[in-house]
Amino acid sequence: MVLLVVAFLLFDNVYTTYLWYRSVGVAHVYRTRIATEAALFVVFGAVMALAVGANIWLAFRFRPPLMGVSQEQQALDRYRMGLAPFATWVLIGVSLLLGIAAGAGATGAWRTYLLWANGVSFGTKDAQFHKDIGFYVFTLPWLRHIQGFLLAAVVLSLIAALVTHYLYAGVALTPPNGVRTDGRFAGSRVTRAAQVHVSILLGLLVLVKAYAYWLDRYALTVASSGITRGWAGPTYKSVHAVLPAKTILLVIAALCAALFFGNAARLIAGRNQPEIDRGGHPWALPALGVSLMVLASVVIGGVYPLIVQQLQVNPSQATKEAPYIQKNIDATRAAYGLDGVEVTPYDAKTDVSQNQLTADAQTVTQIRLMDPSVISATYDQLQQVRGFYTFPADLAVDRYQVGGNPQDAVVAVRGLSLTGVPQRNWVNDHLKYTHGFGLVAAKGNAAGPDGSPDFVEHWLPTTGVLGMYEQRVYFGEGVPDYSIVGGLPGSAAEFDYSVDKEGTQQVSITYSGKGGVPVGSFLNKLAYAVKFHEPKILLSNGVNKDSRIMYDRDPKQRVQAVAPWLTIDGTTYPVVVDGRIQWVVDGYTTTSAYPYSTSSQLEDVAKDSLTNSDRNPLGAGRVNYVRNSVKATVDAYNGTVTLYAWDESDPILKTWMKAFPGTVKPRSAINPDLLAHLRYPQDLFKAQRDILGRYHVTTPSEFFGGSSFWNVPNDPTKDAAQAQPPYYLTLQMPGQPAPTFSLTSTLVPANRSNLAAFMAVDSDPGPDYGKIRVLELPSGTAVKGPEQVQNTFHTAFANQLNLFRTGNTTKIVEGNLLTLPVGHGLLYVEPIYVQPLAGQSTYPLLKSVLVAFGGKMALESTLQQSLNEVFAGNAGATTGENPATGPSPGTGTTPPPAPAPSDQLKQAITDAAAAQERAAKDLAQSPPDWTAFGKDQQALQEALSRAQALESGQRPPK
Repeated sequence: MVLLVVAFLLFDNVYTTYLWYRSVGVAHVYRTRIATEAALFVVFGAVMALAVGANIWLAFRFRPPLMGVSQEQQALDRYRMGLAPFATWVLIGVSLLLGIAAGAGATGAWRTYLLWANGVSFGTKDAQFHKDIGFYVFTLPWLRHIQGFLLAAVVLSLIAALVTHYLYAGVALTPPNGVRTDGRFAGSRVTRAAQVHVSILLGLLVLVKAYAYWLDRYALTVASSGITRGWAGPTYKSVHAVLPAKTILLVIAALCAALFFGNAARLIAGRNQPEIDRGGHPWALPALGVSLMVLASVVIGGVYPLIVQQLQVNPSQATKEAPYIQKNIDATRAAYGLDGVEVTPYDAKTDVSQNQLTADAQTVTQIRLMDPSVISATYDQLQQVRGFYTFPADLAVDRYQVGGNPQDAVVAVRGLSLTGVPQRNWVNDHLKYTHGFGLVAAKGNAAGPDGSPDFVEHWLPTTGVLGMYEQRVYFGEGVPDYSIVGGLPGSAAEFDYSVDKEGTQQVSITYSGKGGVPVGSFLNKLAYAVKFHEPKILLSNGVNKDSRIMYDRDPKQRVQAVAPWLTIDGTTYPVVVDGRIQWVVDGYTTTSAYPYSTSSQLEDVAKDSLTNSDRNPLGAGRVNYVRNSVKATVDAYNGTVTLYAWDESDPILKTWMKAFPGTVKPRSAINPDLLAHLRYPQDLFKAQRDILGRYHVTTPSEFFGGSSFWNVPNDPTKDAAQAQPPYYLTLQMPGQPAPTFSLTSTLVPANRSNLAAFMAVDSDPGPDYGKIRVLELPSGTAVKGPEQVQNTFHTAFANQLNLFRTGNTTKIVEGNLLTLPVGHGLLYVEPIYVQPLAGQSTYPLLKSVLVAFGGKMALESTLQQSLNEVFAGNAGATTGENPATGPSPGTGTTPPPAPAPSDQLKQAITDAAAAQERAAKDLAQSPPDWTAFGKDQQALQEALSRAQALESGQRPPK
């Protein structure tokens, strides 16, 4: 019964997995993987079983005729007698057990095997051995696997042979008679046959070690040397000491193996001589060879390289290592796609003047004021509609056409959260509430009158600029672990949405798509009842012949299953294309075997102030080569996974496409509408900026000094010291013909806080997609870094910011601190949100905007007002007639300042105090009066602006 249960559980796992792959349309991926694992299991298991079994049989076959000649051997008679009737079965059982273990271990190398079997040429040779990079990426790992297996096979065979020889008196721990003569045993402890057998196995063991020395030579190309963090590749010591040492040790090991084989041949040739070895001299030469190999490994392999390092390298390390540092720089930049980075000196201006931003008007109009990591709660409260709908903690930034113009938009799918379902039970959790509903989008550069997002796609069902599309989201982040759909029509079917706010008028729906696995048959019901440990799947009348079960519904999880050779980016985002919501997932091909390239831990470099463990790259690890080779989509309605070759020149992608033909579509198959929404992935950019922080330095001497390295600054808007994330912005870099959607980041010098560089990569698919541009500021620049700017904001505007903190009822939420290269300098923009502290229905609203340029700063209620304040009353860039940015200021000159009568200043202060008091009363109501609160906050800002202008002698704003 136990065997039957175990067999059924194994069958259930394989069967349901195959059904899942077949439902996605990639059953061949699973078949290829299973076939490869099965072949490796059989081949390596059979070789291990035969090797161990053959050596056990040989040890038994050449056992001595007389066994009980010593007290030790007489004590083993009972074991021999007990095993005698079952000797054959013991031999088979031990061989099979070790074979199964070896075969099971070999199945984990299916990726390594497929890479070796389908490897293609990189077309580039390494700088040390001048072999194609493909040898190191595809062939060397497989050779390493073979070497490890051979080592295990020989060691296990040796142990099995020694145990058998001991059991059958071929090897003894004491001599046959136990009598000492002239200080040595009179009898031999090992029979001649056992000596021959053991000698051959030891020779094979040393020969495998020689093979390992040969592979070690090539492994030096990715060995860490400690010159700098993550450094890889041969150094002066490696080339002039370690490499010759490995070659010498290889020769010594081969000679030592020959001595063992020669010893076996001598023993076989002297088989007619007496069995007793009185002097032990047959083993003298092999023992001497092993001693020489051990001594050489210590002296030549350890001491000599250390001497070279201490006496030759360290006294003039910069000079000695210069050629190898240059090789590392070139290889690392190529492996991370940084060899085409465009670095431009940027002498950022810090002085301001009127109309300074005129040339950058298109960039300024797209400055994003809606922070995707802040306004999720605002989306929840304004667009949630029902308590079981939810939005992700971090929203996405995309581009859509609004009014015929491209518009950066903050987008999110309205997902399903079972914690909000009114009544929790199995039917509601898995049959009734099955999907999310619709995509919500808001302008990134605008806000409503009360500071809420300016939605361009909203409500439920959603309406707006996206037109008609399938809004039901069965596959996405945060959906139930499994749902059973498509079986029940009418009111008993799935909940779809409510047509009234109270939820009394509900619309039901029966799923009619092809997503999920059909679960109508008894076998499938039983299989999934076992898989999910839920007998109701088998017993419920809500599961019928038309039902389909949906599981493994997370887009990243689905892409990883379809393409298990990919590393998946930690962030997905939704787009509306051809009337469907599609999740876009970026996939990377990676390796840690690229010669001379410095390695990175993707999980570490992907972490910043917005990421968590769930958003780290799937399948990531330490790598030294990465390409965004695949763009994948997952249909939110039917779960279809589609892979597109994005970097078609990548040799690793070509290899996997050979291994899994038909899985990846060509780049030309990408729908133009989808192409318009593709963007540069964040995790790749983070890895590149981490590497570029050191490898923007291309001179070996400067690189060795390390004084010019850059770091990613900490996010100044967060309390914990975490890296500032990159931001998607539409901007125009110096030298670009027009603004483009970009992924941007700032960099600061190592151990300093001022700004060192601004980095941006083109994210709009086109000729310049993926082009990285870096604006490098002069050393010792006066331009402040993000942390310095934030500290200045807090100091300069402490009083104004405190006015937003109305007692203990509200708090300030600082939005992302954006950096933009405009006006021949660098502009910092930070939205400020206000959020009540009490109540369950609290959410942040945009209330003011901080701006800094050079030494000038401003905090006003709109972006345009802040820009005007900084740039002498007229920024020269119009941001339109939206409430977040204010009306277009025109291009006229600012009138001369007029003296401020004291009564006007007093009135402004009185108005500010009154507005603050009214705002506190608005929040004290139950529920809070948000409309009145927004108006009072606007009045407070206007009063403060009047007071500030009057105090400085300027004409107050109207």
